[in-house]
Amino acid sequence: MKDIETKLDAKTKEAVLKSQKTEMTEHVVYKRLAKKQRGRNAEILEQISEDEARHASIWERYTNTKVRPNPVAVILYSFLNMLFGITFTLKLMELNEDRAQKKYKKFLTLLPDAEEVLKEEEKHEQALLDLIDEERLKYTSSIVLGLNDALVELTGTLAGLTFALANSRIVGLAGLITGIAASLSMAASEYLSQKSEERDTHPLRASVYTGVAYIITVALLIFPFFVSSSVYAALAWSLINALIIIALFTFFVSVVRSVSFKPMFTEMALVSFGVAAISFVIGSIANKLLGGSL
Repeated sequence: MKDIETKLDAKTKEAVLKSQKTEMTEHVVYKRLAKKQRGRNAEILEQISEDEARHASIWERYTNTKVRPNPVAVILYSFLNMLFGITFTLKLMELNEDRAQKKYKKFLTLLPDAEEVLKEEEKHEQALLDLIDEERLKYTSSIVLGLNDALVELTGTLAGLTFALANSRIVGLAGLITGIAASLSMAASEYLSQKSEERDTHPLRASVYTGVAYIITVALLIFPFFVSSSVYAALAWSLINALIIIALFTFFVSVVRSVSFKPMFTEMALVSFGVAAISFVIGSIANKLLGGSL
């Protein structure tokens, strides 16, 4: 292998070393994730982990250098798994690896074993990832329903009440009451909707996902009104929270469903903030018609 090693120029060796480190890091991550899964999912992750270790050993033959996994990446992916679930974590890992492979592909394809490894990464691992079956993904539509409805309804309600009432505590309290009532209503509607349709989801579980998504969104949107003395500052803070929620959830869905982030984010943001803008106007008119703040 020394003959091969001497043929590597600096850029090629750097590319191979980075790929080797990526493979070693993902070997450790997949190994950790496998321990948190059961049955078929655990077997899939164990297989991927073995593949990554084998790929790392192939690159090591060219670099003649031992590398350690990236500890920051290992911790980050473990945290993301706890927060967003196994499918999101795996797809994000593969997305990042695909980007790295495109960058270094022109160097790696010069090596005898590179083409075979790259093809296996693209086909074999994707086939394994498609076998991952995670419960929460079945209820994505229920989560979207709760989150979207809360964003549209609450941003509009809070915006309208801000101009109509001009009192942060009263606006926050009104938003809380509205949010709780609406979350129960949405959860009940989702339960009845799921009950009337033949799906591979549990109606009660779907309604819980909808209700919880709604409540969490409500809490994040009304929180500023209870800590800020300025009702307009609270509204601005609440709208920023709404934008962050939209961005995070859109990113999650775009990764697990392999769809484009930008169009989905733009649509959700325009709908939510469009309703808020209309409510601004309605609230302002109501305030003037009532002769000032209540």
